Amino acid sequence: MNSPVAAIILAAGSSSRLGQPKQLLMRGGETMIECVIRLAAESGATPVLAVLGAHYELICQAVPLHKPGGAIPVINDRWSRGISTSIHAGLHALEAISPTAAGVMILGCDQPRLTAGHLRALLASFSEQAKPAIVASAYAGTLGVAAIFPREAFAELRAL
Repeated sequence: MNSPVAAIILAAGSSSRLGQPKQLLMRGGETMIECVIRLAAESGATPVLAVLGAHYELICQAVPLHKPGGAIPVINDRWSRGISTSIHAGLHALEAISPTAAGVMILGCDQPRLTAGHLRALLASFSEQAKPAIVASAYAGTLGVAAIFPREAFAELRAL
């Protein structure tokens, strides 16, 4: 597959149950959002977009998103309506930034055990498909994120 696969990091939630922005929780010397941005970039996904909503000003102040290997911030002002609005915002921005992306890797910002190796394996599996197909992570028999959706599935993602 010659076209790149982009990454959309879903980080717009308010973390209401936690009582503080989980995006800014520290782990191993970096925030949760910095970690997932780094992992997405290390995996080879490009461009990397971080969809922010609640606490976006605080997150943007604390995290240098535009640094080399960073992410392009996308503001979702409808974040309180649910995760689908963040997927919509990310796809809308992706179409403007990288209209030829072969697919999009969707990630959460709260997966502390995620590795760049796992993301590279997803990307390799995606590129090996004979026909465009969704490639997802599996946890105890359940499929979830990180997952890669081919461009052909973008219309279905927008319909969420």
